[in-house]
Amino acid sequence: MIPSAEELARYTLERQHPLTRTWVDDARRLAILTEEHAALDILLAEDHDIAAQRAARLAPGKPAETMLNRWVAVGNDLQVMFSMRFENLNLAKPFVDATPMSRSPEPRDLPALAAAAQEYYGIHHPLYLRLWSAEPGVDGTVPDRRFLAAPISELQPHDVPPGLALRQAKTVAHYDEARRAYEAVDADHPHHTEEATIQDLDDLQESADDGLLFEVTVNDDWAGYAAAIIKPDDALGLPAYVVRELILAEHHRGHGYGPHLSTLLAQALPDPTRIFIGTIHSANQGARTAALTAGRHDVGGWLQLPLGGV
Repeated sequence: MIPSAEELARYTLERQHPLTRTWVDDARRLAILTEEHAALDILLAEDHDIAAQRAARLAPGKPAETMLNRWVAVGNDLQVMFSMRFENLNLAKPFVDATPMSRSPEPRDLPALAAAAQEYYGIHHPLYLRLWSAEPGVDGTVPDRRFLAAPISELQPHDVPPGLALRQAKTVAHYDEARRAYEAVDADHPHHTEEATIQDLDDLQESADDGLLFEVTVNDDWAGYAAAIIKPDDALGLPAYVVRELILAEHHRGHGYGPHLSTLLAQALPDPTRIFIGTIHSANQGARTAALTAGRHDVGGWLQLPLGGV
């Protein structure tokens, strides 16, 4: 039997990093998590019409039932909600998500988790099972993205290089320049394409419409973009701004600007009572170091359990 959204929320709240439990009252966070689980996990477990739509779009020819979320008792008193996903909606990168669970995963759980994922979703040849843990890792898994967060009130700019600033943007007039900035990073670091990609133009314009897109400037010249979004399903149940974009133009890299972008963006956002969160791939050491230097904390992250799909 599928648990209620509030039951899932209680499981999720209990698994959060202790530091984050000091940032927001548990009752408020539980309410946010309950709404998230109802709008996503429960809906995808019960709505067969949505399952059919997802199958038609993401898994043509596959039974619609294989797109339903499943609440499964996998053993060792561990219960998990599995969900079929695709990285950035890329049909060539299927994976199974197992974020909602009754307790945090342990090494002894991994064989049963993998077997259950294959039982329900093997028809899609998933590449890995994605778990979430507040711990740095679980033996037998591979690190994925980490959540780097802090209350905005703690992210105060200091020692900002002369001339570096943000200004609010109403349009994404420099999108082509931002795309070339990503291409330059990719050329220098080929693995970067697996760690970060530029946001779609429409997504950045959405941030601009919400007053959450900023141009990075150096002596008033355009030098990059910084953008956020209010997106609770990426916010661990916290009232948060989630980083949508941080990019510097090629000729402005290497000047020590990176660690200051988080704090400048945080202080430019309209609600200083929120939490500032960004997900950074564990292999992206430059971005991770910049976030930690700015005062953000690693409060958990996704882990991959390879399944050997395709």
